[in-house]
Amino acid sequence: MVDPTASPRLHSRYDAVVVGGGHNGLTAAAYAARSGRSVLVLERADHVGGAAVSARPFAGVDARLSRYSYLVSLLPRRVVTELGLPVTLRRRRWSSYTPVADGGLLVDTGDDAATRASFRSLTGADADFEAWGRFYATTAEVARRLAPTLTEPLLTRSAVRDLVVDGVGEEAWRALFEEPLGALLRRTFADDVVRGIAATDGLIGTFADIDEASLRQNRCFLYHVIGNGTGDWDVPVGGMGAVSGALRDAAVSAGATIVTSATVTAVDPGATGVEVTWTGADGRTRGVTAGHLLAGCAPAELDRLLAAAGRGTADGRDVAGATTSPAYPEGAQLKVNMLLDRLPRLRDGVDPVAAFSGTLHVNESLTQLQTAYAQAAAGRVPDLPPSEIYCHTLSDRSILGPDLAATEAQTITLFGLHMPARLFRADPDGARERALAATLASLNSVLAEPVEDVLAHDADGVPCLEVRTPVDLEGDVGLPGGHIFHRDLAWPFAESADDAGRWGVETEHRRVLLAGAGARRGGGVSGIPGRAAAMALLGDG
Repeated sequence: MVDPTASPRLHSRYDAVVVGGGHNGLTAAAYAARSGRSVLVLERADHVGGAAVSARPFAGVDARLSRYSYLVSLLPRRVVTELGLPVTLRRRRWSSYTPVADGGLLVDTGDDAATRASFRSLTGADADFEAWGRFYATTAEVARRLAPTLTEPLLTRSAVRDLVVDGVGEEAWRALFEEPLGALLRRTFADDVVRGIAATDGLIGTFADIDEASLRQNRCFLYHVIGNGTGDWDVPVGGMGAVSGALRDAAVSAGATIVTSATVTAVDPGATGVEVTWTGADGRTRGVTAGHLLAGCAPAELDRLLAAAGRGTADGRDVAGATTSPAYPEGAQLKVNMLLDRLPRLRDGVDPVAAFSGTLHVNESLTQLQTAYAQAAAGRVPDLPPSEIYCHTLSDRSILGPDLAATEAQTITLFGLHMPARLFRADPDGARERALAATLASLNSVLAEPVEDVLAHDADGVPCLEVRTPVDLEGDVGLPGGHIFHRDLAWPFAESADDAGRWGVETEHRRVLLAGAGARRGGGVSGIPGRAAAMALLGDG
């Protein structure tokens, strides 16, 4: 196999140049190269994968953590099959555990009776358990109908509405697509904790009030429940780097050329091609002509590259296709990676394996979520930050070296909500420390022992804990504002007659296509935008 990090011999023109070697850029490259097109991928970092990578962040510790993105739901089986990806995903037995005072709610996908008893213990009745079943049966049917459309040209809004209404009725369409998510959750569930558990799918990576009229929380919720027609969030065996590695291999084996340490500086589309300029690791400026430019980078970065060539503006306005907001993106999460000597104990004595195998919800009742949002919107780190936690190594210990795998060591990923980039701009280091302290205190409030007491230590005696803010993600992997979806998610259908039948990746420049998470059906680890960009390229000749 060709070494993707080697210095290749470059041509002066390619059928397609892909800017950004994240998982979507690699997907686009693989599809385009398999069709016989000449393809060049330019990646700023010294490795590919973007935010879908595995890394050893702790000195002298053989543990490969999924450093940024960490679970897979939206990657279509169609992409896996068409590209022949050797990717293994494992479903988690337990959906979630939510500690509440000295008790908690355990949702066990393998035992309805146990889940019913847990609901009854928390709420005092069966009503919310039964409502839970009806609610997720509805979202499952919506998922079954919508998921296949994600790898096809865009349907109109009315066509998607017909799909949903035919399957689950007019009321479900109105509740999910036309009114704020908060109204649906309050009608459906009586308990504030149960409402909050459901609400979190509308807030992952999205800074929003659950009652916001913009409905961006609804769009986020939809993407979190429709993946592969089931909404399951699965563990990638080998870590997220295994997914990007498989896509890299597919692109290279199909004939794509990958150049790393290549910082693209300008993109200039013309009538016969797109001039692409970059600076290499040696400081030299190089350039090629592309028949098409596939932007695996964020739309805001594409905007900057076009502006550098005098083809647009770099003031945050969207020159790269329709979007839900013209504002510069703003991420809103705190990511904390940890290695533990063992799992911490929980107050109600629930088996930590059950509690941490799924999603552990920390201080995420609906009231707590709304309070945290209001505090963050006012410019302060929330007093009791809500967060979600999961343990990769309970499903897949292959990410640990042999010595660690034989112990009780576990990796923990914490995803903190309502931590917008605005909190970290003025004082990145100080705000990071304050946010981490508040988040650990929030976590410890639901544990029977401080998590610090079970943290492993690296070869230098330093606790194995890494924290990344939106500002850090902007610098680490080029996410504008640290936004994990590149910008606010859009509805997965055409919102204008001109877009119907297109792929949701087109821009005002015919030869420039979006191929990253900022495309119309972007967000998450999916490969959908990358595939869509390749389909648009192939259709354009």
